[in-house]
Amino acid sequence: MVRYRKPTERSGDIIDVRGSGGGRRPGLAIGAGGGGLAIIVAIVVALLSGGGGGSGLEDILNQLQPATQTSTAESPLDEATDPQADMADFMSVVHDDNNAMWAEIFQQSGRQYVNPKLVLFTGFTDSACGGADARMGPHYCPVDQQIYLDMDFFAELSSRFGATGDLAPAYVLSHEIAHHVQNSLGISEQVRSQQEQNPSEANDLSVRTELQADCFAGVWASTVFVGQLETGEALALDAGEINEALEAAAAVGDDRIQIAVQGRVDPESFTHGTAEQRQQWFQTGYDSGDPNACDTFSGAI
Repeated sequence: MVRYRKPTERSGDIIDVRGSGGGRRPGLAIGAGGGGLAIIVAIVVALLSGGGGGSGLEDILNQLQPATQTSTAESPLDEATDPQADMADFMSVVHDDNNAMWAEIFQQSGRQYVNPKLVLFTGFTDSACGGADARMGPHYCPVDQQIYLDMDFFAELSSRFGATGDLAPAYVLSHEIAHHVQNSLGISEQVRSQQEQNPSEANDLSVRTELQADCFAGVWASTVFVGQLETGEALALDAGEINEALEAAAAVGDDRIQIAVQGRVDPESFTHGTAEQRQQWFQTGYDSGDPNACDTFSGAI
């Protein structure tokens, strides 16, 4: 079981480019197909990543092929003067905890899990999907198998959408790691193929992909225990803490975003699911603790 803790050192899978001056300012990187929790760009862009067909997760695991990845080292900010150091440390822990869980799940199926890299940036940075811009929010790029996280995003999540507490940012990152899992399992490719074959179903498949990522995030949350520094004990999350993640899931529901931006709801344009659906599937993952309970591609959602 994982526990919240302050790391003695940050994960080797973290690439912190905040102190490097960033990359070129990209155009709108629609190619960043991770379908991330984009607060702003999700309003106008359907991020069609992840995804899968009607096959159960257990069947797909049997077809899993290891992925490869490359990255470039960057010089991080000085942690002693970094105002976001605590959040960066926390993201490092959440990232490692998620990857440890998925590595174990894959291993149980006789397969290999390759950790995604987590790129911390502010404003903009380069990516293999055409650039990572703050407007996109956190997202996964399947081309370089890296997650791009604008560290200013969490202030926006809290101030504009009322999603506060530790579990809100943990849910965000866990959702993006779930997209890496979908990509590793071949679910993403299956969805893209089905979207090309049946364009009229593209949005529905995107919603199902996002809801599965929410469910996978819930599976991770089911393994979380909060460490008590004074006693060394580990306590299960309480209902209030889980509610933090549920509120974050609801905050990025298509219906809530559309009401906030255009004052009306257009279900036909949904790409991520309603607030209720996102909460429901996160809860399903949390209650079951089983990725096989996250088959959002069979039946109603």
